[in-house]
Amino acid sequence: MDLFEYQGKQYFARYGIPISPGEVADTVEEAVAAAERIGYPVVVKAQVQVGGRGKAGGVKLAADRAEVELHAGSILGLDIKGHVVRRLWIERATDIEKEYYASFTLDRAAKLHLAMVSARGGVDIEQVAEEAPEAIARRHVNPLDGLSLADARALAEEAGLDVEALDGAAEVLVSLYRCYVEGDADLVEINPLVLTADHRVHALDAKVTLDDDAAFRHPEWQEFEGTGEIDERERRAKERGLNYIGLDGTVGIIANGAGLAMSTLDVVNQVGGSAANFLDIGGGANADVMAAALEVINSDAKVKAILVNIFGGIVRCDEVARGILTALDRVELSSPIVLRLDGTNAKEAREIIAGRSSDKIISEPTMLSAARRAVEVAGAGLGTETVGGRS
Repeated sequence: MDLFEYQGKQYFARYGIPISPGEVADTVEEAVAAAERIGYPVVVKAQVQVGGRGKAGGVKLAADRAEVELHAGSILGLDIKGHVVRRLWIERATDIEKEYYASFTLDRAAKLHLAMVSARGGVDIEQVAEEAPEAIARRHVNPLDGLSLADARALAEEAGLDVEALDGAAEVLVSLYRCYVEGDADLVEINPLVLTADHRVHALDAKVTLDDDAAFRHPEWQEFEGTGEIDERERRAKERGLNYIGLDGTVGIIANGAGLAMSTLDVVNQVGGSAANFLDIGGGANADVMAAALEVINSDAKVKAILVNIFGGIVRCDEVARGILTALDRVELSSPIVLRLDGTNAKEAREIIAGRSSDKIISEPTMLSAARRAVEVAGAGLGTETVGGRS
């Protein structure tokens, strides 16, 4: 669950991370009232879950009531990279001396938490990592040990933060780590973390991604429900109990197992294609599950080919093949399907599929050949006719 900036700052405040005073506003009138209470000058900030707000005109400084009215009116309804602004955050302006970057996330390969701090804040961290990777200090944090104040200060020093900011930054880092761990977040990021003219350190922005699997521990998260920008495909998948993440490519992916699904995405990318989604159907590749998966992928107009990659371990491939064919009788698809079935009873499965093979239902023996074929089909733009039992 991704939070808006204002929600992230409210979440930060629960863990003692200093933020600028601010209020939410949904109308110009509410923005003016908030600014009057906070005190001028204020910053009027668009609340959308996408970067580049400033360049798009979604962040404006206002010195008085007239400027708040002007900026709030122009920002509300603004389209920023496909995200329409419906809410504002009115925040007291900060006299900034320096901008830094700080974040915590999970390094899955190392099986440890990862802290990243940089003296080059205020720009995309991806840009910093590409242009000057040495400008980012990285440190793994063992969850059994945690992050001490001394460790945090050493990390800030390594990142090259100004001397005046070291103590304040260390305190913020410790609080941010506690927010990350105790708050059950997948990511907490402050960009920029600022040093003010009077040498205070606080969060000027907030990016927070909460771990959905930890929601049972946080009944207070219910206040965030219904406020996020939900991908319509992901909403459909959630309703069907599917583990789905929407992407921007043209090859729809269905696989049984998270590891296999990730590998499939990698292979599609390797052969020059782009995945439209991550979809793990787990071990239940029966007709109902497969039909639900196909329905969700079929709702994505960008998909030009569907790659179904199944490895039969506990589940038998012949049962999966029957499930796929039954699902195809239920769902009218607009894209060809490329099937790769391997593992238990794979030979029998291929024979079952062979009875329905066509230029719209294509069987391939390996993951690599299946990925190549799916990318070829997607690139050729063949997904224009109905596929399935009712075509």
